[in-house]
Amino acid sequence: MSEYDLYELPNGIRVLHKTVPHTKIAHCGFLLDIGSRDEKPAQQGLAHFWEHMAFKGTEKRKSFHILNRLETVGGELNAYTTKEKICFYASLLSTHFERAFELLTDLTFHSVFPEKEIEKERGVILEEMSMYHDAPEDAIVDDFDEVVFGNHSLGHNILGTRESVSSFQQEDFFKFLGENVRTDRLVFSSVSNLPFSEVKRLAHKYLAPLPAKLGARPRTPFGAYQRLDRTERKPITQAHCLIGGPAYALEDECRIPFFLLNNLLGGPGMNSRLNLAVREKYGLVYTIDSSYSPYTDSGLFGIYFGTEKKQVNRTISLVHKELKRLREQALGTAQLHTSKEQLMGQLAMAEESNSGLMQLLAKSTLDLGRVESINEIFDRVRRITSSELLELANEVLHEDRLSTLQYLPE
Repeated sequence: MSEYDLYELPNGIRVLHKTVPHTKIAHCGFLLDIGSRDEKPAQQGLAHFWEHMAFKGTEKRKSFHILNRLETVGGELNAYTTKEKICFYASLLSTHFERAFELLTDLTFHSVFPEKEIEKERGVILEEMSMYHDAPEDAIVDDFDEVVFGNHSLGHNILGTRESVSSFQQEDFFKFLGENVRTDRLVFSSVSNLPFSEVKRLAHKYLAPLPAKLGARPRTPFGAYQRLDRTERKPITQAHCLIGGPAYALEDECRIPFFLLNNLLGGPGMNSRLNLAVREKYGLVYTIDSSYSPYTDSGLFGIYFGTEKKQVNRTISLVHKELKRLREQALGTAQLHTSKEQLMGQLAMAEESNSGLMQLLAKSTLDLGRVESINEIFDRVRRITSSELLELANEVLHEDRLSTLQYLPE
């Protein structure tokens, strides 16, 4: 990560900025350390519902004025919710940066959750649920969280349930915000050609007046994991499968080495072991990949593929064969070097996206208390040894630790 600026307001809100002289576009947003895992059982889906409702009215704007504010100058306004984060962000010409800063502040901190809009958006979210249920490659990912994490909040679907979403009222949103928003657990991040002095001026104008709300907001850690195999019959034509289990947390020393191991096994490269062994050699799948998502106190590893029903068992067998190779055969010097170079190249290209960089600055600050530089990551990658990867593979990828979820055609 090249140079960036960080400033903390008296109320605890941190402002991060990276100046990129050659761009005309500003990317900015609020990242809040709040997600679906912070919901109580009766609140399932409330964080995601709040993300939707933030655009439906504030103390001084109706929905139309929110949506029109940046569109009229060619800008984009968006948001997303994850297990541990909510983000409201925008991209537009840097000449209109203050417009985005003010609007994002308004919808993040001054939403009023109009009751009529709640009823309308409830229907939208229920339709969103139906859309996911009709896309098994998406639905299986959400259902697999429950297989691994069980009744823990990390296992809950970010969208919630039909029952919970149908029950939310205006007071539920205000209560959730009151319980979870902490000014020292959110950041405003921006990447543009503007000097930091201008970003800092606007931060004092729009963010400094917000009252400080500090203090601990503990999260319930994930407890004991129990391996589970589950099969569901669905009205689908292709079989879908996910194999995986818990992995390393955000601050675990093993996080970056396991990213390398996952990248080698089933990362985005067409030369991943799973892609070569299952798609290229036998033509059994169109897509097969593995993923690793680290959380505050745990993590999730998973391998996904879709194939013909009659080929499911053969494909699962091939997957476990590749996992066994990683557990038993240490990488040679050339293989290890190539894997490191591939991962570092992918990380460097990801940093070329200014929008992604803006979000990376914010996420790293919230998760680690600092911005992890790309050179720091590269140094850790270069220090990884074959024996270290072998040890991680035996700890996480052992067959006895991996759960399986299958969607099979009826």
